[in-house]
Parts: sequence; structure tokens; C-alpha cells
Amino acid sequence: MQNQSYGVSLELYLDPFSIPPGGKYPIFFLGVVIYFFCIFCNLTLLALIVFQRSLHKPMYFILLSLPVNDLMGISAMLPKVLSDIVMGTNKVYYPLCVLQGFLLHIYGGGVLFILAAMAFDRYVAICMPLRYSSVMTPRAVISINSLVWGLDFILIVSLFFLHTRLPRCKSSIMNVFCDNPSLLKLACGETTVNNIIGLFNTAVIQLISVSVQMFSYVKILLTCMVTRRSETKTKALHTCVAQLVIFIVFEVVGTFTILSHRFKNVSADLQKIMGMLIFLVPPLLNPIVYGLNTREIRRSLLRVLRNKVLV
Repeated sequence: MQNQSYGVSLELYLDPFSIPPGGKYPIFFLGVVIYFFCIFCNLTLLALIVFQRSLHKPMYFILLSLPVNDLMGISAMLPKVLSDIVMGTNKVYYPLCVLQGFLLHIYGGGVLFILAAMAFDRYVAICMPLRYSSVMTPRAVISINSLVWGLDFILIVSLFFLHTRLPRCKSSIMNVFCDNPSLLKLACGETTVNNIIGLFNTAVIQLISVSVQMFSYVKILLTCMVTRRSETKTKALHTCVAQLVIFIVFEVVGTFTILSHRFKNVSADLQKIMGMLIFLVPPLLNPIVYGLNTREIRRSLLRVLRNKVLV
């Protein structure tokens, strides 16, 4: 009702990329290839974990959240961006814009919480191998997954619920997709509370994720230094390097995107591209890093392919 009192339409206008003549269709087809490759890889990883009984272990039940989260993130962002590029529409209705922003922020928080849960699982497996089965029970795994998604959902809902108290007086989204900072710029009321809660939620997510991962990796490193088993060291090295690569890439891109909204001299196209990378790089890398780089998943995939060929 507040929005209607300001006479603002539900139709919003996104800020398109500056694409040179003749570049629209090559960019579109490249984006389609990237999207379907991500969908194929993440669905394959998801199907392997669900249908292969050899992967029905705590580690993989926690890992299961990663492809689900990646599929949500890239599907909430890329199809709409590609559609706008090829159609040249650059329009979106406000409720759909809020939904897209909500899903993208759920994805962002989910990445960090899931990586933290996976790091804790590896800590127990490598530092307390004899107690692993007693610590990572089915009930514990369910509790960890529930905590990951529940805490993420509560933080993001509280962030977007604050939008209901603000009247809108603008219709231009200064991005190629909708997110909380872009939606906040549509408001003509006082946004201090929204900014504080947004920064607080970001700090909570970062603090929990970074603390859990630092604790886990330091403990794993110390275990590697005192153990003489080369197998344990190799296993730990693969675990730490894989997760740290994903975490560092996500953090660098995410930090730049968050800070770029607070500086006016950042190139608009660079801001858009860096913002998109948050939803493109992890869904591309995760199935490869955690799929092909994990021995049991790789063996399961080869076994399925071998059986298909023999049939």
C-alpha cells in the first residue's frame, strides 16, 4: 500500500550490459553452454550421492547440500540475465525481483555455511578417526544440515522482511539481477536499520563460517605435522586445498561486490560481472573439485558409466 501511495509501478527496469554490436548472440550461447554444463555436473553429483549406496556416508550427506545450493543460485540468476540479453527487455516485476534477490542471498549464505559444515566433518574424520562414527551419527548429520539451512533462512528472511517497512519511489535496478543492495536503493525512506542489519547478518555468516573453517584446518594441519601416515597427510591435503580454493574465490569476489556498492567510482559493468561470478564460479568448480577430486565419487561415476556401456 505504501508503494501504491507513491504511484510507483510494480514493473522495474534492470540496468543492461553495454554489449557491442554482434556480441549479443555469442554471449547468449556461451551463457547457455555454461548454464547447462553447471546443471549437468551438479545433477550428476546429486544423483550419485542419492542413488549410490556406497556414498551413503555422513561426509556425502553433508556434501549433498552443495549441489542443491549451487543449482538454486545459478538458476535464480543466469536464465533471467541471458533472457534479457537476447530479448533486450530488461524488465522484471517487483515480487519476482524480491524472490530472485531472496534466493540469491540464500545461496550466498548457504555456500559459507555448507563449507563450514564440510570442514567440521573433515576435522572429525582426520583428527578423530576412531571416534568418527560415534560423533557423526545420522542424528548429528541431520542436525548439522538443519542448522546450516535453518540459520541461513532466518538471517535472510530477517533481512528481506525489513523491505516491507520502506516505501518505494524508484523503479530502476542498477544491476542485471536483483539483490538486497539494489532493492534497497529503490527506497525513499530511511534505510539505516536495513544497512545495519545487512552488515550484521553478513558479519554473523562470515564469523561462523571463517571460525569453523579456521579451527578445522588448523587442527588438521597440526594432525598432519605429528602423524607419520602419508595416507592421512595426502587425504588432508586434498581436503584443505579443495575447500580453501572454493572459499577464497567466493570470499574475494563476494567482498568486492559488497564493497563496490559503497563506492561510486567503480565501473558499473565490472560490478555486474564480479557480482555474476559469485553465482557462476562455485557451481562450475564445486562438482569438479568435490566430484572428480574425491576418490569414492570418481569410482562411483566410473562404475555407473561402465555398467551403462556393458548394458
